[in-house]
Amino acid sequence: MLQPRLRVRPVISGTASLCQSLARLSIARGFATQIDVSSSVASAPDGAVINTFGPPVTTKTENDSTILRTYKPRTPGLRHLKRPINDHLWKGRPFLPLTYPKKGQAKGGRNNTGTITVRHRGGGHKRRIRTVDFERWAPGPHLVERIEYDPGRSAHIALVTEQATRNKSYILAADGMRAGDIVQSYRAGIPQDLLDSMGGVLDPGILAARTAWRGNCLPMHMIPVGSIVYNVGSRPNGGGVFCRSAGTHATLISKEEETRDDGTKVMTGKYVNVKLQSGEIRKVSKDACATMGVASNTLHHYRQLGKAGRSRWLNIRPTVRGLAMNAFEHPHGGGRGKSKGNRNPVSPWGTPAKGGYKTRRTHNINKWVVTPRVRNMGKRRDKKAA
Repeated sequence: MLQPRLRVRPVISGTASLCQSLARLSIARGFATQIDVSSSVASAPDGAVINTFGPPVTTKTENDSTILRTYKPRTPGLRHLKRPINDHLWKGRPFLPLTYPKKGQAKGGRNNTGTITVRHRGGGHKRRIRTVDFERWAPGPHLVERIEYDPGRSAHIALVTEQATRNKSYILAADGMRAGDIVQSYRAGIPQDLLDSMGGVLDPGILAARTAWRGNCLPMHMIPVGSIVYNVGSRPNGGGVFCRSAGTHATLISKEEETRDDGTKVMTGKYVNVKLQSGEIRKVSKDACATMGVASNTLHHYRQLGKAGRSRWLNIRPTVRGLAMNAFEHPHGGGRGKSKGNRNPVSPWGTPAKGGYKTRRTHNINKWVVTPRVRNMGKRRDKKAA
């Protein structure tokens, strides 16, 4: 699955041994780094993996100091190409039973009648849609088999295998997650072996220390205040809906709790407050799910495609300015020179394209409508003052 790291024997005194060691060092490395998971994962005689409630392994590679990969400009398309370094990604095909082909009119931005409902889409490379498990109801330890690229989203996905049933599924990968990690979901409840390891007493502090690790899925009431989470849900029985893009995360800022006489805190409300990266504070159910950590591929927004053809591979068609069109094609088109005819910026259908307040939908506006009655009241007030 993963190509192992080439091991070099220790250098022995002597010119011949030194030359042999330098020759071994000059051999090109593999694409990925083998992760030693012996500290957190113990192997059983039958090949199964036993969870020891250890935190996931953090492996530092030689690419940690490099942000983006650049290329020598052998062609014009490589001159401005910049990509995040993701050498740990799986190089083969996806797990086909969890995929299905993406084809039909919707690939080109059409609806069921063939009308273009989303502009600037069409073409692109063939894709297979990955069925990602955003709910994660299955309990027990899951072994991360590999980290894969998903053409349907900016974040990476992880292929995990449930150790009890050997069922495979795709989940959103956390930043730093690698093959060999063990992740769990506690949405179905706290496992008995974890309770036994705590002495049969449920201590919130010890419980958080044993469960709040990167990649684990927990209900909101089990997550400590101030934790960084992603794939955040909003309903008790639903999956994650917030913070699913690359590098996104949310912060759990408050819970409705009360302190008992023995010092333990117990949730009293039905909701918790979560702060998104935009600054918006959302109130979600205490039984909603969230995954610890940050969504993977955090450097996705720094990439540069380098050429127009790379956008076409991604199913993105060109965008033409309305000013460059003819008069019958766009309200800004036509005329002599670069002129839109003293018209405020509008869409191809005549609706305002800028201005903030006037471009929002009517049901989102804080409504203070100046009705004729209010306008006449102002006029009468002015007459009395005169």
